[in-house]
Amino acid sequence: MVEGEAEQFDVVVVGGGVAGLSAALVLARARRRVAVVNVRQPRNAPAAAAQGFLTRDGESPLELVRLGREEVESYGAVFFDGEARTARDDAGIWTLGLGDGNTLRVRHLVLATGLRDVLPDVEGAREAWGKGLLQCPYCHGWEVRDRELGVLATEETSLQQAVLLRQWSSAVTLFTHTLGTIPSDDALTLEARGVRIVDGAVRRLVSGPAGLESVELADGTVVECAAVFCEPQAEVDSPLISALGCDFREDGCVATDDLGRTSIDRVWAVGNVADPGAQLISAAGDAYRTAVSVNAILAFEDAESEKASR
Repeated sequence: MVEGEAEQFDVVVVGGGVAGLSAALVLARARRRVAVVNVRQPRNAPAAAAQGFLTRDGESPLELVRLGREEVESYGAVFFDGEARTARDDAGIWTLGLGDGNTLRVRHLVLATGLRDVLPDVEGAREAWGKGLLQCPYCHGWEVRDRELGVLATEETSLQQAVLLRQWSSAVTLFTHTLGTIPSDDALTLEARGVRIVDGAVRRLVSGPAGLESVELADGTVVECAAVFCEPQAEVDSPLISALGCDFREDGCVATDDLGRTSIDRVWAVGNVADPGAQLISAAGDAYRTAVSVNAILAFEDAESEKASR
């Protein structure tokens, strides 16, 4: 490459988590010139292990990413560690500006930047996140089965979470926290499932050397808990997505069609940035499908270009 000249790629995947790496793997195996811009650690990095990913159940999230990157690199994909900040459409080619000053020219962009979790405003929440403060029962329920579990209610879906969590333990407590009064019908459902309801705002999550120990309410009440589940808010935190001007859904994620296309031509989105509830294995599968679509469109673009040159 001539000094000062931007590198050329068929596809740049922005985000080096499981979804981004899955898309990059498919495209690199399709003999596309692929780059991955590794934005940040994956969303699940605070967790000790990633669960439910067939053949890799219990693997460290960071190790899972390391192994994925190793596979993708073996097919010739190029990695840039940093942040993609700007994008300019130059007659059908995206010019991508990175935070370190590098510039990439690319035909299609795949956004896999994930989300940033916004935790409840409770003392000790950040320290316990991914350890004693958890989100997904399917990801962590088995590890805390048959122990004293809690649900920090912040929205109506917290009630569903409490009912679901009862599958892993007979000792589940719903802390009403900011949700307030539970509708009578929902209260009867919780009671039928054996879920205890504790009214009042939670002030603090108390952790010790072995993990979460208890929940302290604003009135001083202390309830023993080995783990507390919650539904944190999540937001898209990417200057590139802001620069592109992609449309968003009501839940704040990037809007896509069934194939992963965004509202911007030649820009795609996979993983949690497009689906906040996607688990690792489903995010990887959806990214695979999107990558197949990207390659198919590239193939037809190549055909049109070759026809025009004859």
